[in-house]
Amino acid sequence: MDFPDELKYSKEHVWVRVEGDRAVIGITDYAQESLGTISAVELPAVGDELEQDDSFGSVEARKCLAELYAPVSGTVAEVNDELESAPEILNDDPYDGGWIAVVELADPEELKSLLSAEDYAESVSQEDEEDE
Repeated sequence: MDFPDELKYSKEHVWVRVEGDRAVIGITDYAQESLGTISAVELPAVGDELEQDDSFGSVEARKCLAELYAPVSGTVAEVNDELESAPEILNDDPYDGGWIAVVELADPEELKSLLSAEDYAESVSQEDEEDE
């Protein structure tokens, strides 16, 4: 599995790429692999106010419906509308083409609560051990 070093990660399997005062958000490689083939995505709306750790959408797969939890607070500036007609992009390209939303950061300090790639990898390996 791939966890790019330049990203930050939440324990809810969401990644963040900081671009100035904005955060690009998507689901991790681990999340898409755990879910299996993704068949639908519920996106937030441009202008929605997100609060860190609150639900902002969902991803539907054969196995389940997974809530998406905001890794940071802010205002949704863009959404990846392409996912509505091609949700499988999340499986094929979770870190580039599979981005979900861009958020104007309300509190950049919240980024400090997110995990590094190394810490996230350790977190998911512990989760896998618990599942065995």
